[in-house]
Amino acid sequence: MKLFLKYILTILVTGMLSIGCDDYLNINDDPNNATQASLQGLMTRTSFETGDNIQNLGGITSFYVQYLASPNPASSTDVQEPVAYDQTWFELYDVMTDLQDLIILAGEQEATNYEGVAKILLALNLGLTIDMWGDIPYTQAFFAQTLNPEYDDDQALYTEVQSLLDEGIITLESGGSSVEIEEDDFIFEGNTDLWIKTAHALKARYLLHLSKTTAFDASSVMSEVDMGFDSNDDDATVSYFAESNNPWATVAVNNANLLLGGWISEQLVETMDGTSYGVADPRMPFMFGTTDDDEFVGTENGAGRGAAAEQGERSTLVEGTFYSSRTSPVEIITYCELKFIEAEAAFRNNDTNRAYAAYLEGIEAHLEKLGVDETESNAYLSDLNVAVGAGAITLELILKEKYIALFLNPETWTDARRFDYNYRDLTPPENLNPDLGGQLIRRVIYPESETTRNGDQVPSVTLTSRLWWDNQ
Repeated sequence: MKLFLKYILTILVTGMLSIGCDDYLNINDDPNNATQASLQGLMTRTSFETGDNIQNLGGITSFYVQYLASPNPASSTDVQEPVAYDQTWFELYDVMTDLQDLIILAGEQEATNYEGVAKILLALNLGLTIDMWGDIPYTQAFFAQTLNPEYDDDQALYTEVQSLLDEGIITLESGGSSVEIEEDDFIFEGNTDLWIKTAHALKARYLLHLSKTTAFDASSVMSEVDMGFDSNDDDATVSYFAESNNPWATVAVNNANLLLGGWISEQLVETMDGTSYGVADPRMPFMFGTTDDDEFVGTENGAGRGAAAEQGERSTLVEGTFYSSRTSPVEIITYCELKFIEAEAAFRNNDTNRAYAAYLEGIEAHLEKLGVDETESNAYLSDLNVAVGAGAITLELILKEKYIALFLNPETWTDARRFDYNYRDLTPPENLNPDLGGQLIRRVIYPESETTRNGDQVPSVTLTSRLWWDNQ
């Protein structure tokens, strides 16, 4: 019944909030229609649509980190051509605009729970947008009178992300909310303790992004980790149900109906099948499908399916797996990710004992989450290619396991850039965009809606221009 009520509420709110778009993108207001949404309506829409934003971004970045590969040669995303992702930009700003409205409305009504959660969600969506494009409109982006907003510096906006998270924590801890959040929150159903843990986990994530800068402080990262999640049960995920359909499940269903998409990259398969690291990973059947011959075979990025004319000769996303079933959650940030954040921060702080313990805990948590048999899990964890000991733990091994555990999540593209794409055996795709000069992509280009309407403000960048945290 709860899920049914959520489904009905989503339909009603989606129609009601079609007006809730970014003010500077939509300036034609109808005075005969109400433009004020409720706290509950805004929370329903923004918490649910945040999951769609993460999946939309993952649908782009999964080709850059070679989780996915196109079955067709020289597909634009596969070979890293300049693609203007106008709809993705719009949807991120659409959610951020509604979150700005929610913060104001919650403040007016002394609904501190709504205000605190909205600030955390705004920080998340803002951080996702920065990490794709760099400098973006923010300070002037949410006011109707500013039709050509200036672009804020991405480094300054990183400070804003941390400030919003801090404010969210303080607001939630203050208590005394006039209205309690309930089922309109598609992530935690109003559990403020888990929202506070999520804010600390996100603070750790964004502090770790500074690893290539002089501002990096491993101790601060680990302090935030300590206030974050305690187990898989705390994971921040967006819930889906049969009627709403996890968007990755839609990709899997479409692929089964020959609307091709969701083909697994050769890079991921060889990372997990023993080719690159000498150990077969038991998580593969829980993450993606086999060929018609019951084998795991990936597609080479940029080259397409090659001689394999039928989809059954390559691995793809399929229904019935953890990430692409109809009711699968979309992950925002998880306990597994937090353990790998801890492992990397501790490693950079020369605490290899803590790094190794967190690395093993992250792997074990992911195996458990996927439902891998205990015998297979123990065999993997004890394999000498995995159980290397604290004295032999490396950043490469930590990020390799994080790469697997964050399957399809756009956060991996940030890791790849921080790591300069140094995953074992990762090579540029065939037919790589020649304008990249042999380099791999560092950002996406600005949307056409910005370059045509707000062109005087749009920064002059290329696909290889690095974001501030990637520029050291």
